Amino acid sequence: MAWYQHRRTRAVPESLLGPAGLLLAAALVEVLPRAGLVPAEYLPPLSAMAGALAGEAGDAAFWRALRDTLTGWGAGLALATAAGVLLGLVIGRAEPLRRATASTIEFLRPIPSVALVPLAVLLHGTGPRATLLLVVYAAVWPVLLQVLAGVRDVDPVARDTAAVFRLPTLTRLRHLLWPTLLPYLMTGLRLAASVALILAVTAQLVIGSPGLGREIALAQAANAVERMYALVIVTGLLGVCVNAGARALERRVLFWHTSERTEAAA
Repeated sequence: MAWYQHRRTRAVPESLLGPAGLLLAAALVEVLPRAGLVPAEYLPPLSAMAGALAGEAGDAAFWRALRDTLTGWGAGLALATAAGVLLGLVIGRAEPLRRATASTIEFLRPIPSVALVPLAVLLHGTGPRATLLLVVYAAVWPVLLQVLAGVRDVDPVARDTAAVFRLPTLTRLRHLLWPTLLPYLMTGLRLAASVALILAVTAQLVIGSPGLGREIALAQAANAVERMYALVIVTGLLGVCVNAGARALERRVLFWHTSERTEAAA
């Protein structure tokens, strides 16, 4: 079995497996509708989607929608990160407060943000603020939970030693809490970045606030299937870029951490 796996790895290099999979998927999307195996009105050929995407690139409305989506995503992620870090530090450093809020957090966290759409519309109408509210609500939980875990993971011996020597609060935060917390925070930030993008597009799709989500809904309503798929592809590419950017930031910030050094050595 090991011999077979070794031969298979040598036959298809690891670095080519990903591009090969993408090419295969693209070929299927092109061939299936042209062969009549899938109705073209539901799944047009990939070349038709590419043509629609090229047309979008020359349309100012597309770039405005892209800007609105990125603005909602970035603002929501920034607010969620700030709120998650602040709440995590305050709650995590006070054990009674942690116990008192644990049930509330576990109750609120599973509520889907989409379920809060009526509340968001009631408070902010169908404007960008409604989308921002939903993005912040969805993205704050990964950051908050990771910060709580990071605060709790501080070495108790080091914490007691710092207390015995009466180290200033700022010194404890910088040399004791921050090195332990940072890997957790970066994990929470990476998860929150993807969640924020999903909610930004979903909220625009459901509420109708400006952005790519609304453009997808408008294309679907107008039966512009090629344009709809082109916009969906754009949201997918955005997700890939967001995830790659978050991962690159994580590697850069945690270059000193064991996990990154081990991965780099591997």
